[in-house]
Amino acid sequence: MKKKLLLGLMTLVLCVISVSVAQAQCAKIKDGTITDSANNSLTLGSDQFGYNYQAHMFNGTYDSSDRTIDGMYFGSSGDYVDDKLIMKWSDEWLSNLDCNGDHKLDRGLNAKTGVSTGQSMGWLTNQVEGDYFGTDGDSHHYTYFVKIVFVGPAPSGTDPWAATRIWGTFATIEEVYNDPFGGYHGVDRSRLAKPAGLGFYTK
Repeated sequence: MKKKLLLGLMTLVLCVISVSVAQAQCAKIKDGTITDSANNSLTLGSDQFGYNYQAHMFNGTYDSSDRTIDGMYFGSSGDYVDDKLIMKWSDEWLSNLDCNGDHKLDRGLNAKTGVSTGQSMGWLTNQVEGDYFGTDGDSHHYTYFVKIVFVGPAPSGTDPWAATRIWGTFATIEEVYNDPFGGYHGVDRSRLAKPAGLGFYTK
């Protein structure tokens, strides 16, 4: 029994060491060499837009989520641009390291090898809250929450994710929408996957 325990501990230690060695060769946000899409240096903590890349989260609005506060959301306008948006993501979706030396945060990073695919994997969640004017002319409140996961390209045959697939290689596994005026109440069972736990979609 002791021998098995010692072998298990040795295996765990070796795994930790291999991960540490791989990550030691990667640039970190605190190094000041990693930049955003506009080539501005990323910093630790929350920035002016609401991104905290070290903590894998965003807390801002649709407007600021494109890293430009201009009343637009990736070139689109509407009542929703000032709605509150919280995003959280896994390390595979967007890491807080630059292991391939391109001065950008790695997507699809394998923490054990330090190699990234360049495509977001793992999972992302969006939590939205806002108000809008209905057809009755009054202001109405809504909340929305969604889990999005990487499921890979659609197969040539039957696609088990066909009903919930988005952006080509991703799918929604859970949506919770509450909007009394619009007639939406709680979990959308038609978009609830089994399993709906995010850990299942993280390697």
